[in-house]
Amino acid sequence: MRVGFLGPEASFTHNATKTAFPNEELISYHSIPACIKGVEFGEVDLGVVPIENTIEGSVNTTVDYLYHQTSIPVGAEIVLPIYQQLMVAKNNQDKWQETTKILSHPQALAQSQEFIRTYFPMAELEGTPSTAYAANFVASHPEQKIAAIAPKLSAQTYELSIVGKNIQDVAINQTRFWVLGSEKVALPIASEDKKLTIALTMPNNMPGALHKALSAFSWREIDLSKIESRPLKTTLGEYFFLIDINVQKPQQLIDNALEEIRLMGGSVKIFGNYSIYPINGV
Repeated sequence: MRVGFLGPEASFTHNATKTAFPNEELISYHSIPACIKGVEFGEVDLGVVPIENTIEGSVNTTVDYLYHQTSIPVGAEIVLPIYQQLMVAKNNQDKWQETTKILSHPQALAQSQEFIRTYFPMAELEGTPSTAYAANFVASHPEQKIAAIAPKLSAQTYELSIVGKNIQDVAINQTRFWVLGSEKVALPIASEDKKLTIALTMPNNMPGALHKALSAFSWREIDLSKIESRPLKTTLGEYFFLIDINVQKPQQLIDNALEEIRLMGGSVKIFGNYSIYPINGV
């Protein structure tokens, strides 16, 4: 089986993917849309992309592409602890505080703001397609006074020196990854809990529309773990709602709630009904 992931190698997504699929062929993609398209076009059987981080919240690129562009199902969720490291070329490890530019994925930069403000308040910050891309770039340009924020594995892969350990703003920092391409995906690690993720829209002119939709879950005592809005990209002020449902009630009860919402004129898109797999981070 071929499994795509947001690359390059040594990124957090790569780490999650190789832990979940240790015996499969892993294919690197340069962006989240490219990875999802790889599943759509049959280049790979499954794809692994980030969906949410403890500090920065949802990965909007993933959410929006899955809502607007495709109907690929979510088959599993991987939860990975995230530890960010500041790394430089080995010839710069003794003068790392002279760094003038820090490169990383925008999420990683945002997760490390306190460290950056303390040690590099004047440094230029540059977003890259992934953390591993940033590490590879730093390794390829040892003559420049640049640093990367990336996982420990990136330092090992690209032979960089870690000069700032576990620099993320929050000690318990995790990222959720979705496995796309099949309605059910079994992984060789223990799962905990199940979740149903939907996208919901309600008629524009219905007073209290969102309240009425949520009441369909409330009176049935169905637990919602997350709700957020995203632009519909049609008219200013129109949104869809991304909702995570903890699957603790009988499935029929949840199906009835969704049907009640549809009878009120709402529209429901199911992303997936999947198991959650926590793994140890690197």
